[in-house]
Amino acid sequence: MPLDVKICGLKKPESVAEALAGGASHLGFIFFSKSPRHVTAQAARDLCAPARGRAAAVAVTVDAPDDYLAEIVSVMRPAMLQLHGHETPQRVAEVKARFGLPVMKAFSLRSRDDLSAIAPYKSVADRFLFDAKPPEGAQLPGGNGVSFDWSLLDGLDGGVDYMLSGGINAANVAQAIAQTRCSGVDVSSGVESAPGVKDERLIREFLALVRKAEGAHAASHGMNKVG
Repeated sequence: MPLDVKICGLKKPESVAEALAGGASHLGFIFFSKSPRHVTAQAARDLCAPARGRAAAVAVTVDAPDDYLAEIVSVMRPAMLQLHGHETPQRVAEVKARFGLPVMKAFSLRSRDDLSAIAPYKSVADRFLFDAKPPEGAQLPGGNGVSFDWSLLDGLDGGVDYMLSGGINAANVAQAIAQTRCSGVDVSSGVESAPGVKDERLIREFLALVRKAEGAHAASHGMNKVG
């Protein structure tokens, strides 16, 4: 199956158009006021309108209360919710039950102990997103342009469906795809000219590199099976 690619933190129609033209499978919209990528539910609704039937619109929230989630869901009508805060397994289950949408739970990783925290979420989250721990003093839980040691994922259960995030860009996405078993990659700051400012040329180049790396990885695996 093709690798999923999520362009996250979109704020401009031009960026959405470029992401769709390049075959992005997911478009991410940030609902966190401290982020330079923050949008309103109305803005996200308008931005993701061209994506209906073409890509999944993902609403990214951080420890959001039910009333805010209800506004986002009713106005934007996302295909998926991404919970990027400290939501407990019980909270994830509550959100799924209340809003009837699949949930992707984000985890920030620095050590294997961080990865072990996903165990109680396996029965409730539909997908995981693995990001890097934010730098000291950072205001944002994600989108900080830093990576984590991908070898932490070597011992991960092969049945865990996850997107890889954290400092992904044109320079390292091929290695990321080759080294990990991710079913998708997520990029935000890696396709920006400044924090919160998407660059359509970088989006186009990133998506082309993902497809090239994906093809090379598939060919390599095919040769290994034949041999």
